[in-house]
Amino acid sequence: MSVQAYERRFPTCPLIPMFVDSDTVNEFKSEDGAIHVIERRCKLDIDAPRLLKKIAGVDYVYFVQKNSLNSRERTLHIEAHNETFSNRVIINEHCCYTVHPENEDWTCFEQSASLDIKSFFGFESTVEKIAMKQYTSNIKKGKEIIEYYLRQLEEEGITFVPRWTPPSITPSSETSLSSGKQAAALAIVTPEAALKEGPSSEALSNPSGAPEPVATTPDDKLDADYIKRYLGDLTPLQESCLIRLRQWLQETHKGKIPKDEHILRFLRARDFNIDKARETMCQSLTWRKQHQVDYILDTWTPPQVLQDYYAGGWHHHDKDGRPLYVLRLGQMDTKGLVRALGEEALLRYVLSINEEGLRRCEENTKVFGRPISSWTCLVDLEGLNMRHLWRPGVKALLRIIEVVEANYPETLGRLLILRAPRVFPVLWTLVSPFIDDNTRRKFLIYAGNNYQGPGGLLDYIDTEVIPDFLGGECMCEVPEGGLVPKSLYRTAEELENEDLKLWTETIYQSASVFKGAPHEILIQIVDASSVITWDFDVCKGDIVFNIYHSKRSPQPPKKDSLGAHSITSPGGNNVQLIDRVWQLGRDYSMVESPLICREGESVQGSHVTRWPGFYILQWKFHSMPACAATLPRVDDMLASLQVPSHKCKVMYYTEVIGSEDFRGSMTSLESSHSGFSQLSAATTSSSQSHSSSMISR
Repeated sequence: MSVQAYERRFPTCPLIPMFVDSDTVNEFKSEDGAIHVIERRCKLDIDAPRLLKKIAGVDYVYFVQKNSLNSRERTLHIEAHNETFSNRVIINEHCCYTVHPENEDWTCFEQSASLDIKSFFGFESTVEKIAMKQYTSNIKKGKEIIEYYLRQLEEEGITFVPRWTPPSITPSSETSLSSGKQAAALAIVTPEAALKEGPSSEALSNPSGAPEPVATTPDDKLDADYIKRYLGDLTPLQESCLIRLRQWLQETHKGKIPKDEHILRFLRARDFNIDKARETMCQSLTWRKQHQVDYILDTWTPPQVLQDYYAGGWHHHDKDGRPLYVLRLGQMDTKGLVRALGEEALLRYVLSINEEGLRRCEENTKVFGRPISSWTCLVDLEGLNMRHLWRPGVKALLRIIEVVEANYPETLGRLLILRAPRVFPVLWTLVSPFIDDNTRRKFLIYAGNNYQGPGGLLDYIDTEVIPDFLGGECMCEVPEGGLVPKSLYRTAEELENEDLKLWTETIYQSASVFKGAPHEILIQIVDASSVITWDFDVCKGDIVFNIYHSKRSPQPPKKDSLGAHSITSPGGNNVQLIDRVWQLGRDYSMVESPLICREGESVQGSHVTRWPGFYILQWKFHSMPACAATLPRVDDMLASLQVPSHKCKVMYYTEVIGSEDFRGSMTSLESSHSGFSQLSAATTSSSQSHSSSMISR
């Protein structure tokens, strides 16, 4: 009875106000029905000071709870751990319900919990007090909640639950059980969405999808040889997660789907939690697109200062076939590089190293005939001293770590830190809180010459490729570094202008969309048969996309105008063109149905114009009906008035193409001389109608 009462707490529990919601992540039932395991992701609204929530950047925290019911042994084990801020705070809780050995009418209950706070923005003691308060409150309420649901069961006439007994299996039931087991296995590896479409002939002919950015493996189930050759060992559940996430990306991010190996990196970094992996991958795809990271190796040449004084480079591979990168950090003048180049140029160089690492992983996968998805980094710290702890240099290092962690998860297979001096613990204390737990586990640190003994460098790198400066016989072509001449130093103003130029060399523009203040751009069409193409990402918030036509041009934006006006903010510009006195249907008309676009979506589309004149593309704030029904809090309203942050943000690129130059399908966005030809990986032929348009996401 206690177990049935406990299960009624889900998916929400009115007796626990902070327990907002829960979703079932995984579920398993044994064939005989004796064992039932449910894993849920629970959403909690912790009773914490609003200031602390703002600093932490979250309104809710998420816990993962695993309930294991064993009806044969009559036990219920409950394990829970925090998912939010797990690299800063570790919370583990364990509960156990068992039947009393001497009286079957009694239920025994045990509960324990542990709390380990590593760091929390300087509020460690506050978090500890909040956690203890919440835990104490939960213990006091536990019995009350169980009794509440027991009374509810009694009111429904349920006063006794019979003991579990093994099911009797007949030949016919064995057959159905076997077929049911096969169906369950198929359901695990085949997402529902993938069943709607069978594998295409193109997918079957090229299961690896190695040269194409869009994965071309079968949609319903990955080929076993393909998994072994390119991805490594995957459980049916992990394979299912990969297929589902790839399916979602194909539906929402056409033309820029990363390879399966890269999708797997994000899944592994989030322990195959699809929601979290999807969120971080969408942010990364938008970031890559905005800064043209896909083309960095082909379009950006590192300044000569980096080529001469950055003491790092690629050097053969380790014993596992991983590409090996050697960094002589102790010999590098970090202060000189920052003063001569600026933070952004250093960051871009590190990104080019990571992109080269991805390319080398693909090459080594082909060479060694097995999946290699990460590289090894060897860091030599001989020469490291207090000058390396120069504050702007450490700040640049932390920024680089943050960007790499967010966009290149699970790409570091192993980090070997050699000849760590006495000053190293100081640097490690500053840097380690910003490194993910999974990444930190891959660090191996050796002081002095300890790397030469058992368990040292020879365990990971073959003798013939150990660099000469570490006592090996292999000549290493990594630059020796040295001091950057002060004559190469640049002023703060010069560096700021250079940094700005570095990250604005992109065909995309950013725009802010406010509630009541949409962003609009004007496109003048002379040839009635032109094609307006667009490609935009919704970086923040939800928006509505509209396209209008007008025979007359709107007035230029004026800051002091009540109608058309322009707002400039650090996050992007905001321009309104449609005057408030204009009337829809009289002064301008709608040529496309409004399209609601959610945060994280990538939208591509085109419109074949019917008439010459002026076309207005509009991104408008999307108001949620449910939000309008709730009264805003006073402090939220004050914060919205005082903080100039935008409600929504889009990043867009538009282009007008002559109909004779437009080729391919309406969703391919490719022309013979268009900027979009770089963005689209493939085109398909289709008939075009001058009165139709297509929007794809």
